[in-house]
Amino acid sequence: MQYRKLGSSDLSVSPFSLGTMTFGLATPQADAFRQLDIARDHGINLIDTAELYPAPATAETYGESEQILGRWLASRGGREKILIATKVAGPAAFVPWIRDGASIHNAANLERALSGSLARMGTDYIDLLQLHWPDRATNFFGRRGFKPARREPAFNVEATVTTLDRMVQSGRVRHVGLCNETPWGLMSMLTAAREVQAASVCSVQQAYSLLDRQLEIGMLEVIWRENVGLLAHSPLAHGLLTGKYHDGSATDTARLYSDPHLRRCRRPSALAAAERYLLLAREAELDPGLMALALTASKPGVSSVIIGASNSSQLQHNLAALELRLEKTTVKAIEAIHEEIADPCP
Repeated sequence: MQYRKLGSSDLSVSPFSLGTMTFGLATPQADAFRQLDIARDHGINLIDTAELYPAPATAETYGESEQILGRWLASRGGREKILIATKVAGPAAFVPWIRDGASIHNAANLERALSGSLARMGTDYIDLLQLHWPDRATNFFGRRGFKPARREPAFNVEATVTTLDRMVQSGRVRHVGLCNETPWGLMSMLTAAREVQAASVCSVQQAYSLLDRQLEIGMLEVIWRENVGLLAHSPLAHGLLTGKYHDGSATDTARLYSDPHLRRCRRPSALAAAERYLLLAREAELDPGLMALALTASKPGVSSVIIGASNSSQLQHNLAALELRLEKTTVKAIEAIHEEIADPCP
């Protein structure tokens, strides 16, 4: 396997990484262990989790994905061969159980989050600590249209950067990253780190799929010019690009049906756009999900594509994308569809 440099860091990551968002809810521990074993055996060295997970988030399951990962590490050993990326939740009314829903990225909240993640995973360091979403008023998680806030919450980019730098200097964090950010947010963090000579952001995790290419406008240029690694999440557009929502094989518990945050992806326009890619895959005699994964992994600036699966069979199937190289004619056909449909499912 050809590993890729994660931005300006000293980390070399596999082109596909394992997401743990389902661990502890859709995926019970036994199958989560199987997924982790399969990923390791395929050379996957980056595991992505979050204090928030599993999703959809609930107070009862808070932190369970990290705990399952910690139990697996304890039972298998080899911590030094695995890169752990986790995320600190930001302020949000939909997670009032996480630091009272007011988790601005200050020293107190970041320290509580880091201590909790280290304890749940039974490790004394995190390879990549990411801010799950911004602590300022902006549009993220696929929302379009920036609207200035009537009451701007308090946030301090320099203080956040300084706190993260102290964590790196302490040895508890190796590198820091962002998630679900905007170009302004990324550049502000990079600039602040330079000004105070602190550890800089080495990666950003963003949604990136055939149905969501918003980051190509603005964000991708920043990533490329500033040498920031891109971790692409939701490469299958929450399952839309697998075909299961078109052929009737999706169950009532499938995330597109169970997660209220994904209503936008159930719109007729999103389903119709996905159908265009499904038809192209059939014409090219390709599995549609594997085609989508391979295309995202081939994009400029992508360090690793995060694959999340409800069960080990799905993961085993999706990892076949490691060996898939798309024909130029297929790539051109994908781009032609994109020019017609834009992004129906951010």
